Amino acid sequence: MRKADITVEVVTCLIAEQFPQWTGLGIRPVALDGWDNTTFRLGDELSVRLPSHKRYVPQIDKEHRCLPILAPHLPVPIPRPVAKGAPGCGFPAPWSIYRWLVGNRRHWWV
Repeated sequence: MRKADITVEVVTCLIAEQFPQWTGLGIRPVALDGWDNTTFRLGDELSVRLPSHKRYVPQIDKEHRCLPILAPHLPVPIPRPVAKGAPGCGFPAPWSIYRWLVGNRRHWWV
């Protein structure tokens, strides 16, 4: 699994095969992408995150299990898992769909 191989076309295929109810939503890469996942916007309300290396695959189940438990106890909103996808369309690992959080992303170097 190479980060460069995780494309809009792969995500489009995964959505069409596994979550056809969201097929009509636009898919586009995010401007600031992560290291352990490749992230795409799915319409205006959702995001798709695919692990970019096999060592990040265990995070999928952990996030689906832990984020809903942690969310009510945190002082800031965090992404809410909406669906978990299975391997397919040439992508070898599980992947996730989350609610998109609108906000202003700041980094330590800004």
